[in-house]
Amino acid sequence: MQSENQFIHLPILESKGITLAVKREDELHPFISGNKYRKLKYNLQEAKKENIDTLLTFGGAFSNHILATAVAGKEKSFKTIGIIRGDELRDKWHTNPTLKLAHKNGMQFKFVSREVYRTKEQEDFITDLKSEFGSFYLIPEGGTNALAIKGCEEILTDSDTDFDVVCTCVGTGGTVAGLINSAKPEQQIIGFSTLKGNFLENEIKKWVYKNNWQLNTDYHFGGYGKVTAELVEFINSFRIETGISLDPIYTGKMIFGLLDRVKNDSFVTGTNILAIHTGGLQGIAGMNMILKKKNLPLLRL
Repeated sequence: MQSENQFIHLPILESKGITLAVKREDELHPFISGNKYRKLKYNLQEAKKENIDTLLTFGGAFSNHILATAVAGKEKSFKTIGIIRGDELRDKWHTNPTLKLAHKNGMQFKFVSREVYRTKEQEDFITDLKSEFGSFYLIPEGGTNALAIKGCEEILTDSDTDFDVVCTCVGTGGTVAGLINSAKPEQQIIGFSTLKGNFLENEIKKWVYKNNWQLNTDYHFGGYGKVTAELVEFINSFRIETGISLDPIYTGKMIFGLLDRVKNDSFVTGTNILAIHTGGLQGIAGMNMILKKKNLPLLRL
C-alpha cells in the first residue's frame, strides 16, 4: 500500500525557490494511519506466524499507537491488551475519546501508575504481565522494534528519489530510522524531535547504518504533548491554505519547524523537500478537550 505525494504551494516556498510535497501516509487508514500502519504490518504477520492470538502494548491516554493496535487487532482477529500510563484514568477512561474507541474495538486495559509504567521494559514486570494475561505478542511503546523499522523502510518509493531532503517527526525513532535506511545516499533525512534533549540520537543510531541524517530539537514547543496557541494557530492556518490537517503532537511541530527553516534560509534555492505525514489526527478530539480547559484556541479539522 502506497500513499500519494501532495505538493504544497505557499508564498514562503515560492519566494525561497523551495519545492515541498507532503507524503499523505495519513490517508492509508482512518485509524491505522501513517507510521502506525507501517510499524504494525510485520509485527502482526510475525504474531500470526508464531500462532499468538493476543497483542499487548503500552501507551498514554491519547496514544495513537494504542488505538491503532486495537483497530488492527480487531481487523486481524487478535485480542488486544493496552497497558495505560496513569492509574487515575481507571474509573474515567470512558471520558477519553482515544481509550473509548480503543475499547470499542476490543482492547482490554490495565492502568498503572507512572512510577510502575517506567518499569515496563524490565523482565520482572513482563513476567508479571504474562502471569496475569497468559501468552501474548509484545509490541513496544510507540511500536518501534526491528520489524517496525522494516515496515517504515517501505514509506519511500522509487518515485521519491528526486527529493533532496526527506523530513519526518520523531517520537521513538522508528520511522526516521526506516527512512534513513531506505533513502538514497545523496538524500538528507531530517528528523524533528517532539521531545526535549538529544537522547533520541542514540536510539536512532541503534537501528541505522548511514550518516545521511540529522535530528532537529528546536521545535518541541516545550516537550512531548506540549501545545501552544502559536502552534494551534499555525496548524489551523496550514489547513486553510493547503487542505491538510496536522496533529499538534507530531506533524504540526515538524511542518512548523520545516517552514521556519525555509524562512531562515537553511535550504539552498532549488531544494526539493518531502515531508512525511505520519497520521495521528484521531488525537485532535482529545487535545481539544485539554485546550478548552486551558482556554487556548481549538484545533479545527
